[in-house]
Amino acid sequence: MALQLKKLENFTPRKGPLLLIIMDGIGLGDPVPSNAVHVADTPLLDSLFTGDLFVPLMAHGSAVGLPSDDDMGNSEVGHNALGAGRVFAQGAKRVNLAISDGSIFDSDVWKDMVKKVKDEESVFHFIGLLSDGNVHSHIDQLYAMLRRASEEGVKKARVHALLDGRDVPERSALEYIKRTEEVLAEINSEDGRDYRIASGGGRMVTTMDRYNADWDVVKRGWDAHVLGRARMFSSAEEAVKTFYAEDPAMTDQYMGAFVVGGEDGPIGTVQDGDAVLFFNFRGDRAIEISRAFDEKDFSEFDRERYPDVLYAGMMEYDGDLHLPRKFLVSPPEIDRTVSEYLVSAGVKMFAISETQKFGHVTYFWNGNKSGYISRELEEYIEIPSDRIQFDKAPEMKAFEIAEKTQELLVSGKFRFGRVNFANGDMVGHTAVPEAVVRGVETVDRCVAKLLETVKQLGGIAVVTADHGNADEMFTEKNGERSPKTAHTLSPVPFVIYDPAYKGEYRLAALEKRGLSNVAGTLLNLMGYENVEDYDPSLIEFV
Repeated sequence: MALQLKKLENFTPRKGPLLLIIMDGIGLGDPVPSNAVHVADTPLLDSLFTGDLFVPLMAHGSAVGLPSDDDMGNSEVGHNALGAGRVFAQGAKRVNLAISDGSIFDSDVWKDMVKKVKDEESVFHFIGLLSDGNVHSHIDQLYAMLRRASEEGVKKARVHALLDGRDVPERSALEYIKRTEEVLAEINSEDGRDYRIASGGGRMVTTMDRYNADWDVVKRGWDAHVLGRARMFSSAEEAVKTFYAEDPAMTDQYMGAFVVGGEDGPIGTVQDGDAVLFFNFRGDRAIEISRAFDEKDFSEFDRERYPDVLYAGMMEYDGDLHLPRKFLVSPPEIDRTVSEYLVSAGVKMFAISETQKFGHVTYFWNGNKSGYISRELEEYIEIPSDRIQFDKAPEMKAFEIAEKTQELLVSGKFRFGRVNFANGDMVGHTAVPEAVVRGVETVDRCVAKLLETVKQLGGIAVVTADHGNADEMFTEKNGERSPKTAHTLSPVPFVIYDPAYKGEYRLAALEKRGLSNVAGTLLNLMGYENVEDYDPSLIEFV
């Protein structure tokens, strides 16, 4: 059935375009020294945040489909909510439910993996992010699967531990390794069990690349997990302690790849006949390694050896490309996104960001679907990201994005556009205060440029964020500061910039306001009624 939008009878949209600006990672934390959004020189944001058309939005926990309000938001679920207009149960919650009700273990894929390693007396490999950050994965889910595999008679398993230091404290790897070793020791106390950590490395340099930014990251993981080719240590604990000792500034996310082994070589390379599960539930940093395991005709790097394994992901990471081919838990089926409605109404639009967030304003915004909804009506622009640590160049590609966005707006071809500035999140993850502040100031300057263009064209801009990050650079206890690399639980800003505003509408008195309320608001500002089952618009007409 074709999607349809109804025009509002009591509001005539502005003659110019509507621009949605997503300031990734710019949250509204407390006005304290650890808050880069507060301490940075941001004259534009300061003025926007005190206007009549400003309101904070919830961007974490239940407001974006996560299990509890103790769960920080992230760019994936944030853009899902922004584009979908309502809240869907997300990865962590879906996996938790599947484990608790046992459906994950009743799936054909799980049964096939267990049967394969039992029949062939081979190894069950678990690759993924070893943390409880609950953004890409959760160790409790890993532990549940390891225990279940043992209960079902799997005698040999290997964990390939990608180290976090980003969604959790930056030097916390030893804590997670210790907890994992305790679980493995518990399993190994049973007869004939051999469960061990076999390889690992920091998430930003090993395996977990995204958006084709740097395939060398994936190759490094392949070399370690499959070929056993990386620096060798007697244990994961020894690896981490050695890296820490050699570089006191080393943080987990940038730690080099390693393998665990001894005189006979690595203890857990992936071989023919094995089963391999990538246990991250979030898709963006799981797609490339899944391609390396799934695709026979693969050309991104020389795999040197392509083992014949049964590979699966925790979830389907790309619903359009159907990657991977096998997975344990189905992702949320997000239909009727706001862009689908706009396409049905013939609205020409664009989406733009740099590589690090390009998939968020396209794939995640469109409900976990790759590609265009309409090549005739949409244009997607990716500005290649720098391949360096983001604290070294905190401006990232913001100025280039702003310049290209201005060009798109001035062309007169587009009625709606969305743009993502990655600085608040990607530089925020480094927790280097000087860099994070510069990143926030860069966003302020770029947003100011875009608002001036919107004003000249007689349009409207909506300024918001997908989650917090830069609003908490460090925590302080007993006078000692600890870097805070993870996202925050802070609300995010929502601002309507409407130079021609004459009081035709006002902020609606809603009991709850979250990211999912934005889609209906965009429709209203473009002169359409909100979709009936979307969450309420943030505005009401007077």
